[in-house]
Amino acid sequence: MSKCEQCIVREFSSLKALNKEELVKMANCKVSKIVKKGELIFEEGEKVNGVFCVKEGVCKMTKLSANGKDQIVKLAKRGDLLGQRSMISDEVANLSAVALEDMHICFIPKAEILSFFDQNNAFSMNVMKTICGDLKEADEFMVSMAQKTVKERLAYALVYLAENFGINEDKSLKLQLSREEIASMIGTATESCIRLLSEFNKLGIITILGKKIIIPELNELKKLK
Repeated sequence: MSKCEQCIVREFSSLKALNKEELVKMANCKVSKIVKKGELIFEEGEKVNGVFCVKEGVCKMTKLSANGKDQIVKLAKRGDLLGQRSMISDEVANLSAVALEDMHICFIPKAEILSFFDQNNAFSMNVMKTICGDLKEADEFMVSMAQKTVKERLAYALVYLAENFGINEDKSLKLQLSREEIASMIGTATESCIRLLSEFNKLGIITILGKKIIIPELNELKKLK
């Protein structure tokens, strides 16, 4: 069992407000697990009963739309906590979480988290700030996307992936999403996404090599978003 007080991930989340005694207590009740690429962490409508701390890897947070398709609302990475809002509001999960790559996550039961709320004001404030920040980010993203063309949304998404998840030495995106997943991020049909990627490729803004998307010059892509 890894020791929560020695885990660097807590520095990126609300857990940084917990003291050593509380972290030891949490380490004794948490459950660590490996989630394989494509596996479900939790599903929309499910009672989560705790929070998940992302130690390694990336997952997509999706919402089932009226037409039966999953819309990617957010990509969660190392240091993010999943399920905070549902736990605080005592509601079922409003999103599904699916691993985009092999992940290492820790599950902390609801009872333990709520006990920290009673004992540690800084922790409870951090959690509330994180939830408010997520809501603000979601609002800004929704407004931004609504005002952009599909081409601009695609450019925005590629820049977001490059800046938030990094690029490899060959300038390809480190986080490889399927064409369907990219389409889900920008709210368009997969066929439209493929056509626009091909257009960007012809213009030399990106280079497509198999499943890889290579961005030779990020600033050129930023001009389109």
